[in-house]
Amino acid sequence: MNEAGSDDHAARGVRVQTEGLGLRGPRGWVYRNIDIDAPPGALVVVEGPPGSGRTCLLLTLAGRMRPTTGTARIGGHPLPKRAGAVRRIAALGPVPGVNDPEPALTVHELMRERLLPGRHRARRVAGALRLVGLEPDRLPLSERTPAHRLDALDAFRLGTAAALLARPGLLCVDSVLDPLPPADRATALGVLQAARAEGTTVVVARSDAAEWRGTADLLVRLAPATPTTPTTPSAQEATGARA
Repeated sequence: MNEAGSDDHAARGVRVQTEGLGLRGPRGWVYRNIDIDAPPGALVVVEGPPGSGRTCLLLTLAGRMRPTTGTARIGGHPLPKRAGAVRRIAALGPVPGVNDPEPALTVHELMRERLLPGRHRARRVAGALRLVGLEPDRLPLSERTPAHRLDALDAFRLGTAAALLARPGLLCVDSVLDPLPPADRATALGVLQAARAEGTTVVVARSDAAEWRGTADLLVRLAPATPTTPTTPSAQEATGARA
């Protein structure tokens, strides 16, 4: 039974398919010619240096950005035509610059705001935190600890737990793992593997995926950006996709 949602069904991973997928911005290609065929429950690692379009690719797969070329189907839903349906089954984990938590909000507030009131809400929050290994009792102020007081690993855990509350079929996580020390990166990989074990398809972006090549089901390499390629989406661009 799914710890994060024992009152309901477990997450069901979705198939991620793209062919010739590309996004062109005002100053050139952001990414192009992306071919992916990942089965449900797969761990997909997108490898590329800063500016290679990895964030925009994740946002496209999650239905938050509109591609300009190629085809994509997430859980059978074509993009961009069914972007609304994709957003209902795809969740964003930590994506710097797009869904950064409000620093003053506490762990408790950040988790509870993701769920409508209900008799199982507290159990689902506790289950999601347990799944990612975030133990409120060891935090400075327990679940009342503000987000700005979390270290990088616990902030990653919190963002991932919040995303998993909806029991998504697809979880997309950006390159927040890159600055972590090796031991913390290994722990973060364990968190994503736990989400995968619950049935969720996971797509994570890394600058260098060497550590994960033996673990990932699929490695997608992005070419370095050219000087004319836009590198980071604005928050408006990232959330502006419409079905």
